[in-house]
Amino acid sequence: MADDTKPLLIKRYASRRLYNTETSDYVTLDDIAGFIRDGREVQIVDLKSGDDLTRQYLLQIIAEHESRGENMLPVNVLNDLVRSYTTQATSVVPQFLQASFDMLKEGQEKMMGGGAMKLPGLEAMQAQQEAFLKAMTGGLGNWGAGGTTSTEPEEEKGGEGGEDLDDIKKQLSELQSKLNKLS
Repeated sequence: MADDTKPLLIKRYASRRLYNTETSDYVTLDDIAGFIRDGREVQIVDLKSGDDLTRQYLLQIIAEHESRGENMLPVNVLNDLVRSYTTQATSVVPQFLQASFDMLKEGQEKMMGGGAMKLPGLEAMQAQQEAFLKAMTGGLGNWGAGGTTSTEPEEEKGGEGGEDLDDIKKQLSELQSKLNKLS
């Protein structure tokens, strides 16, 4: 019997085929996506070098879903992610995204586990979100100050990236609205 607490080890062979070490068979990216949807963590390593390729393959799974029209990431969020790789925001974006997804998962679990289609912890989740944003933006100059979204380069707009954070806030707000509609 497989131990669901340990990541499922997938080995990539030189032929680029992916091998499930628990079931001793080859798997596809769709299979891996299915394991993840079922709640299983996966780790994909190159057989020869031992390099961890998990991130690369997870990004590939996301890209394939997006290319099939299963658009979950709006273009402005994708633009903001690309921008974050070239700005000082790089250090806070991963924590921000992780905290946002944690709050979303917590909300979904409460909604599914409560039986009723009402989300009693919604106000608390919103308060946590606001507190997180305040804590995150506290020491970063203009971050979090209002403003309109602009596609101008940072040198031309004179800001410190506050517009990028505003876009992320907008996306969180849209996710929150979708949660509200579900409840």
